[in-house]
Amino acid sequence: MDQPGLHTTVLRDEAIDALVTRTDGTYVDGTFGRGGHSRLLLDRLDAGGRLIAFDKDPEAVAAATTGPDRIADPRFAIVHASFTQLPEALAARGIASIDGLLLDLGVSSPQIDTPGRGFSFRFDGPLDMRMDTTRGETVAEFLARADERHIAEVIRDYGEERFAVSIAKAIVAGRAGGGVLRTTAELSKIVAGAVKTREAGQDPATRTFQALRIFINAELEELGQVLSAAVPLLAAGGRLAVISFHSLEDRIVKTFIAHESKAEYDRRAPHAVPSRALRLQALGRIKPGPTEVLRNPRARSAILRVAERLDG
Repeated sequence: MDQPGLHTTVLRDEAIDALVTRTDGTYVDGTFGRGGHSRLLLDRLDAGGRLIAFDKDPEAVAAATTGPDRIADPRFAIVHASFTQLPEALAARGIASIDGLLLDLGVSSPQIDTPGRGFSFRFDGPLDMRMDTTRGETVAEFLARADERHIAEVIRDYGEERFAVSIAKAIVAGRAGGGVLRTTAELSKIVAGAVKTREAGQDPATRTFQALRIFINAELEELGQVLSAAVPLLAAGGRLAVISFHSLEDRIVKTFIAHESKAEYDRRAPHAVPSRALRLQALGRIKPGPTEVLRNPRARSAILRVAERLDG
């Protein structure tokens, strides 16, 4: 089983096996993390290959560029930015098309297990949750300014939490009484008091913390943006491989691939000529096997979806 703070790459070999079709190709790892997928991908590429990685987290970028574990490989470059900046970053490097894009969504183990990042209710720390700690609003700042309705909407829509209204009321009531939510422990305590029942083995704060993290980092919105931007950049035969960890992410990926795998027809036309050609072919869904889940329990909810760019 993994030790806290150490990151074990989920579906490492399966993702790279699905992604790489050309050993001299140009690939993008949109979520570098601690580089598990990137390092294996570089091992699979020959001297003509190229890998551009992205990560919003400055600690991830530092892991790639400094220290004993840095990637000192001329075929590799990393960009400190959201993967939504993919088109601009590639254009700046003179790259017109890519042979594969990998997205490993969610939070890395170092982020979860570092109390100062505020991602986990298991550790007391500042209520931050930003992937990019150099910019943007923290969760504490959001909860200090947002009204009850907005807080409830975020917790309900991004956490699928049925007690969202009760949780939002408790947060706002505490704020009205002069309380200021600054730490993960304080938020977890409020949520525990507002959630009446919970599935066995699940902490009452699980869904609320997920919701606030997804919202504050605009994770679902950015996922939709990068999927739409990626398809035109994929060369014919290029692969899209996405690992998701919860139903909201997976639903977006599944729906997108299904939509791009079907031609649209203008039913008013006499011979129903396609008004939009299909651009992707779905290649399947892969889940971790029992051995990987036993070794790394955080892998149990992972789903890898793969699609290939068609000609045209």
